[in-house]
Amino acid sequence: MNAVVDKLSPSFAYSLWKNFAMISEVPRGSANEQEIVQLLVDFADKYRLKWKKDATGNLVIYKEATEGKERCPVVILQSHVDMVTEKTDQSQHDFSIDPIEWVEDGEWIRANGTTLGADDGIGVAATMAILQSTDISHGAIEALFTVEEETSMAGAMGVDSNLLRGRRLINIDSEDSDVLTVGCAGGINLDIYKTYSSESLPESYQSFEITLSGLKGGHSGCDIHLQRGNAIFVLARVLRELQTVGIRIANFKGGTVDNAIPRSAKASIAVPLEQVETFKKNVEQIIGDIKTELRSVDPTLNIKLIECDPLGSVIGEQEQSNWLKAMHGCLNGVLRVSDDFELVVETSSNLGVFSIDDGVIRGVCFVRSLIDSATRNAGEAIAGHFELAGAQVERRGFFPGWKPEPKSELLDLMHEQYKKLNQKEPKVEVIHAALECGIIGSALGGADMVSIGPDIMNPHSPDERVNVDSVDKFYRLLVSTLENS
Repeated sequence: MNAVVDKLSPSFAYSLWKNFAMISEVPRGSANEQEIVQLLVDFADKYRLKWKKDATGNLVIYKEATEGKERCPVVILQSHVDMVTEKTDQSQHDFSIDPIEWVEDGEWIRANGTTLGADDGIGVAATMAILQSTDISHGAIEALFTVEEETSMAGAMGVDSNLLRGRRLINIDSEDSDVLTVGCAGGINLDIYKTYSSESLPESYQSFEITLSGLKGGHSGCDIHLQRGNAIFVLARVLRELQTVGIRIANFKGGTVDNAIPRSAKASIAVPLEQVETFKKNVEQIIGDIKTELRSVDPTLNIKLIECDPLGSVIGEQEQSNWLKAMHGCLNGVLRVSDDFELVVETSSNLGVFSIDDGVIRGVCFVRSLIDSATRNAGEAIAGHFELAGAQVERRGFFPGWKPEPKSELLDLMHEQYKKLNQKEPKVEVIHAALECGIIGSALGGADMVSIGPDIMNPHSPDERVNVDSVDKFYRLLVSTLENS
């Protein structure tokens, strides 16, 4: 990693890169943020900056205005400290202790078999670079670092507004250096739970582990419109069709987090001995059909069968049938495209995690929408679907969307600075991904907000990468905005 950082020394954003390398050494998966928060506290102490933490665990670091900028508006620089912890099936990485290993890939930086954490490590690192700078003129800065953004928005929802004076907020959590983001989707989590009774597997069955892999996955907001395969649905479909040969299911597991499109899934199943050959042919036929359907978006889809030791118990036949139908029939993907913003998804859902094992069925679905009432409506539709299958469904963590403000002084300023720096107009967009702006803006009683960031591809997946030149580009915009506020 140090060798990669050294190559970036000519960069305008070199201090940012050094900070990003430093935080990449620290575990920072959601709900495992103690070390990264302590790193930031130590950082503040090193540079003699005041700081405060709220009851939720969010951190605010304060930097006074530079000389001559005392009368400028107070600016909140906001980013989240946690990252999505996804890895390839082959990776042995332990996110609780292992540092992220950077790989230089042409004009991009990625990680070795894991998420990179540029979402939102770049935002954290950029804010640190501003806080430690001695050659950037700016008004008073309040650096807000939130926790648990990737799982529940708990940090944003727990922000203590009494710690903040600013009403001008720059969120550094976007993924396109040519875009000024001015609105985003809200969302809600649905936790699905049910117990079931197992029964002994009859004799004369052959047991298999069936593993589905090779899907691209991706961010359940940014990438949902790409119509990539969801491993939970694909495997549920395969298993549902295989019920014609009498399969019995012992367990099922797919996905890891609710806001990432599941890339892999597996199940332990048993097949009547007299049906084994038909079973194998059917698997080949079914997966061939699905590969044809997904050939443009998921060309590396793969399914593997491995014979395994005899299974001791399986889910009851009727319950198995009911739950394969429930998994396969759940609303998923793009539910509605916006009428107001061209080519923007309005409402979507992502069944991100599902498991059947040890007498318990669990699932997590994440619903997003630009319209809060549509978020609740889709959430209730999906909850009702699983409740009809006998499950309990907890509606958790609703958060509002961020409604665009047509008259924004901050947007006008950043639009002007972008045009001056790049000799072209920026795009001004609303996105389907979730940002914390709507929640924090509400807590502040209103705020003038814009979100920016570098070019990040495939966030929330092991294919995540950040473009080197775009980091310079976005950081110049951030610095220029502060200097001209």
